Amino acid sequence: MSADTPRTPIYKDFVLIQLAILVFVIDQFSKFLVRDQLLYRESFPATGFFRFTHTFNTGSAFGIFRDQNTPLILVSFIGIAILIWIYRSQRVPTGLLRLSLGLQIGGAVGNLLDRLRLGHVTDFVDVGDWPVFNVADASIITGLVILAWIFLVADQGGSKASDPAGPAGGYGWCPVCDGEMRSVMDGWSCSTCGVKERTVEEGAGDRAL
Repeated sequence: MSADTPRTPIYKDFVLIQLAILVFVIDQFSKFLVRDQLLYRESFPATGFFRFTHTFNTGSAFGIFRDQNTPLILVSFIGIAILIWIYRSQRVPTGLLRLSLGLQIGGAVGNLLDRLRLGHVTDFVDVGDWPVFNVADASIITGLVILAWIFLVADQGGSKASDPAGPAGGYGWCPVCDGEMRSVMDGWSCSTCGVKERTVEEGAGDRAL
């Protein structure tokens, strides 16, 4: 893939889209069951550290920004647009990035549908003193943690591989699929297709496998 090759649209990334749909379906189905089986404020079991408690939230995840449903609808659309932009900004999105964005998009759409249909978000996962949340909230937070790890930790580990002339002559981009080559223990590995380049101390230097 050359630098001017058109990037794949996110809607054609079937792995990411399937993950987002899976999160969305699980979120909506679990909320439906809670609304159908539990009265408002009813818990199952009645006591304990972990319960299913039927409640709703007019704010964002974990109860912050209460009674701000309309602004949060706008924020949801903006957030989804930003996630799509992040995907488009990558020459070859890695599997970890696609996992992060799939979790976040699926969760964001699930909560957005609640806000548009009901005017609030159904919550039901009640763990100790933690604010009651739902599958979408958990997916969004998990995706954000993965995204932070990618940009704050993983990129630092792969910074050596981003130099085409690397300290030991490594590739900056994979010669097979044009994915990003990241440094590993004995050389470099493509973050997309997994092809490896191993450093061998044999006079001439490196040998690509």
